[in-house]
Amino acid sequence: MQRRLFLKGAGAGAAAGIASPAIAQSMPSITWRLASSYPKSLDTLYGACTYLSEALSAVTDGRFKLQVFAAGEIVPALQVADAVSNGTVEMGHSGSYFYIGKDTAFAFGTVIPWGPNSRQMQAWLFQAGGLELLNEFYAKFNLYNLPGGNTGSQMGGWFRKEIKSAADLQGLKMRIGGLGGNVLQKMGVVPQQLGAGDIYPALERGVLDAVEFVGPYDDEKLGFAKVAPYYYYPGFWDGSAELSFFINLEKWNSLPPAYQRALKTCAMAAGHDMQAKYDMLNPVALKRLLAGGAQLRPLPNDILKASYKITRDLYAEMSAANPNFKKIYDHLWAFQQDSLRYWAISDFSYDYMSVSALQQRWADG
Repeated sequence: MQRRLFLKGAGAGAAAGIASPAIAQSMPSITWRLASSYPKSLDTLYGACTYLSEALSAVTDGRFKLQVFAAGEIVPALQVADAVSNGTVEMGHSGSYFYIGKDTAFAFGTVIPWGPNSRQMQAWLFQAGGLELLNEFYAKFNLYNLPGGNTGSQMGGWFRKEIKSAADLQGLKMRIGGLGGNVLQKMGVVPQQLGAGDIYPALERGVLDAVEFVGPYDDEKLGFAKVAPYYYYPGFWDGSAELSFFINLEKWNSLPPAYQRALKTCAMAAGHDMQAKYDMLNPVALKRLLAGGAQLRPLPNDILKASYKITRDLYAEMSAANPNFKKIYDHLWAFQQDSLRYWAISDFSYDYMSVSALQQRWADG
C-alpha cells in the first residue's frame, strides 16, 4: 500500500519527467496485455511485471494500463517473444536468450558466458549504446526492448552427484538457458531448455541430472535441493542476467511520446526494484538452504579454465557465421575490457579487501 501511495504522488510523476494531471487531461486510455515467462510464485521475476503495471498506471492516472498474465495463462513460457512479435499480446517479460534458436544475437539481451556483471551490463545498455544496438537487431523481429530487471550473478546450479572434474560432466543432462548450454555441450553436457514450471518435475523424474535457474531465493522456492543436494558456484555463463520487457514494435511506435517516456522510466524503476530484491533475499535464502542440508561447492578449476577457452572459440565461430552476432559482440567485448580494467582497481579490489577482512574475523573467532 505504501508503494502504491508513493507511486501516485509527485515523486513518481517527477521521476518520469511528466505530470500526471496533464496526461489525464490529454492522453488516450490504453490497455495492453503483458505476458510473462514466469509463474506468479516467483515474486522476484513475475513481480517486475506487477511493479511496472502499478507504476505505469500511477504516473498516467490510470490511463495506460497493463494486464499481467503469468506463464501459460495466454502464452507458453518460452514463446513470449513470438507472441509479442506477431501481436498476440502487446508486451512480454522474458529472457532474450531463450530465443537464440532464431538468431544467436538474442543472447546479448540477457547475458553471454564470461560476460559483464550486472552493473557493467547496465552501463553498456543505458550509457554505452548497447540498448540502441539491441533494438536495431530486435526490429528485424518486430520487437522493441526495454531492459526488465537483472538477477545479478547467478549460481552454477544443482547437481544430483558431486562434480569433481570436467570428466564428471560427460553425458550429464542439464537444464540451462542461453549460450551457456552451447559451451557446456562442448564439454560433454546434454543441455535442455525448460520453463520454470517444468524444471522440478523433470529433475524429480530423473529426466535431468542437474539444473541451473537463478539463485538461492528462486531456487529454494522451486525446491531443487530436495532432489539435487550439491549446489555449485559460480555460474560462469550468468555473470548477470538481464530480463527484457519486449514490446510489439508497431504498438510501441503508435504510443504518444509521453506514454513512451512513462513506460521507459517505469521499466527502469521495476528493474532496479527487482535486483534490489535479489540482493536482499538471496543471502538469507542461502543460509536456509545450507541449514537444510544443501552442499555448497565451487566449480572445479579445470571446468572454469576449459570453459573460458571454449567460450572464446565459440564467439569467434558465431561472429564468423552471423553478422548480427559479430556487430553486437564486438561492441560489448570492447566495452567490457575497458570496464574490467577499471573495476580491477575499484570495486573488485574493494570487494576482495572486504571479504578478506571478514574471513580474518572468522579465523580469529
